[in-house]
Order: sequence, then structure tokens, then C-alpha cells
Amino acid sequence: MSERLYFDSNATAKLRPEVFDAYVEALRAVGGNPSSLHEPGRRARHLLDDARERIAAALGVHEDELVFTSGGTESNNLALLGSLRPSPQGRALAVSAIEHSSVLGPARALEREGAKLTLLPVDETGTVSLEATRTALRDQHLSLVSTMAANNELGTCAPLEELSAVLEDAPLRPRWHIDAVQALGRVPLDLRRLRVDLASFSIHKLGGPVGVGVLYRRAGVRLEPLLWGGEQEQGLRPGTENVAGAVAAARAIELAVAEAQSHAAKLRRLSLQLWSEVAAKLPRVRLLGLPVDHPRRLPGTLNLLCPKIDGKVLVMRLDLAGLAVSAGSACASGSLEPSHVLQAIGCSEEESRAGLRLSLGREVGEEDVHKTVEILWRTLGAASVNAVEIKGL
Repeated sequence: MSERLYFDSNATAKLRPEVFDAYVEALRAVGGNPSSLHEPGRRARHLLDDARERIAAALGVHEDELVFTSGGTESNNLALLGSLRPSPQGRALAVSAIEHSSVLGPARALEREGAKLTLLPVDETGTVSLEATRTALRDQHLSLVSTMAANNELGTCAPLEELSAVLEDAPLRPRWHIDAVQALGRVPLDLRRLRVDLASFSIHKLGGPVGVGVLYRRAGVRLEPLLWGGEQEQGLRPGTENVAGAVAAARAIELAVAEAQSHAAKLRRLSLQLWSEVAAKLPRVRLLGLPVDHPRRLPGTLNLLCPKIDGKVLVMRLDLAGLAVSAGSACASGSLEPSHVLQAIGCSEEESRAGLRLSLGREVGEEDVHKTVEILWRTLGAASVNAVEIKGL
């Protein structure tokens, strides 16, 4: 088999050489615990502080507003649970219906603990309802609103400017958290101007190592820690810090922010090419979400609905053909349940099992797009998809 085509960067982007080099160099340099007072500890502390300052500069925030975590999941959990605990009883929060499971999970946990949870509906493109948000703000004293900046399955970006305005107009403005895991490096993100209170990031989505995340916490926003022990990370994330991971995170975020405009332009061009070729060869395949050229579509993300075909079965068939893609979120890839995201936009249960996500990374080129379409065409059938014949794939 020739070299595998990788179209699953929303799950994990390939490790960038520049980030790998920074990571390995930091591993070699760290000889002590950053909480220790001796020279090896001070050297580790310097690397950690420098990484935090570089990330803050890239994001346009203050270094004291950043907390290092193990990834997007921990950042999301800390943002939600830390906002409403230790007393969620009687408090209210609202999250969109298409949030990642690491937001929906803690939101439902808070509901079980006595909080009132509102799921904000989305339209057929996956865009959260501004009117429903206004209604929730009017009818309840919301403590927290959580909306993802860019959906990992559909590639629909939230109308952040409009959401910010809606929240600002509320009689009692709630705390606002955004899951920015997929957005950073691909769409504009000005945390200060939007007046975001909390934002989650994951470094392996940016070409960094797995197991490193960042939570932005606006100055003055108080959180309850999830873990107890040491006073690391301002007491919010006890335990010895991952210094080399922080250094890698700084390099990955710097590169992502510096290259965001050119990278997004390239992904948009390749996405348009990919969908144009798929639509020509496989006319029964539907593109879910916003039009491929819509300004609020996340560059490089396409969700294709292949009628009558189970998405996970198709993923395995494509893998055998040399193409790595996914069916929905990577975190739910082992689940037999239909995609809650596709159900939220009006897909039937059968359709919600048939979504195929292709997400492009920076290593993808035009020839890779051509090869990918050929593999899809060979796997799905001839020039028009015969759904009846391939239902049992």
C-alpha cells in the first residue's frame, strides 16, 4: 500500500517538526521540579514561565490568566464544574446542543447536582439560536453560558460577535465559556474584544504533543479546583507541571497564530476543491452544515452524509484503502450511538450514523485531495452511489 492519506486532523494534527524539536530540547533541559528552589528547579521554572508569557503574547492576554492542563477535556471540565461548584443547587447554565462531550458531560453532571440546564438549539447548519439564547437569558438567572467556537464534526463556527452582543445586553450578564479547541489557528479569535471569560485550548490539535492543554481565565474570574493538593497553577491545577509540554504548547500556539491567515486560506481552497470533486463523482453524497465557501465554515472541515451507510463501517473500509478519516468526534468513535451533533441539526437516527468527517491538515496538498476522492469513489461505488447495494458494507 502507498503512503496513507491522513484526513483526520480535527482528531489530532500531525506533530510539527518545529514543535517536536522544542519539546525534545525542553525535555533535555529540564532537570528539576519547577517548584524546587535549587538551580535545576529554577531552570525548570524559567522555562515554564517563559512558555506562559509567550502563549499570553500570542493570544493577547496576560500570563496570569493562563492555566496549564492536560488538554481540552480537562480545560472544559474545569471551566464548567469550577464555575458552578461547590454549590450548583438552584443555579442555571446553558450550553448549545452540539457541544463536545467534554462540555455536555460536566453540564449534565451539574444538572444531576441540582443545577438547571438549558440546551440551546441549533438550526440545520449547526448555528446556535440567538433568540433561544436571549430567551434563556431573559427567563433565567444564568450563571454560565458555554458555546463552542467551532464545531468539531460539522465545521460550523459560532457567531461569536453576535453571541457576545446578546450576552452584553442581558440584565445580568452570565459568565461566558467558549470551547476554542478547533478554532485557534484557523479562525480569528480575540478573547479580549469578545469579552470571553473562559476559553479552552488543546495543543495536539495544533501540531503539538498529546496531553497538554490551556485554559484561559479572565482576570477576576474565580474557579473551584477539580483536584486538591499543591498550589501549582494558582491552586487550580495541583501537581508538578509538564514543563516540556508547556514549552511545546508555546511553540505550537505561536506558529498557529502567526500562520493562521495563510493556513486558513489554503484549507478553504483545498476544501472547495475536495467538495467540488466529490459532488461531481458522488452526486448522492450530501454536505452537512454550512456551504463549503461560507465564511463561518471552519477551514478544512467537511462532514459528508453517505446515504444508507454506517459511518464507522465506512471508516474501516476507507482505512483499508489507505485513507484515514472519522465518523463524528474522535472521542465518541468507539460509541454505537448516533452522532448527537447530526441529530441536533435534524438528521434521522440512521443519517446520524452515516456522517463521514474529513478534516485537512497543513500537510495535505492538491494531489492528496485527488487521491482521496478516487478512494471515496472506489469505496462507495461507481459515479453515482447505489445506496441499496452498499447498505450492508
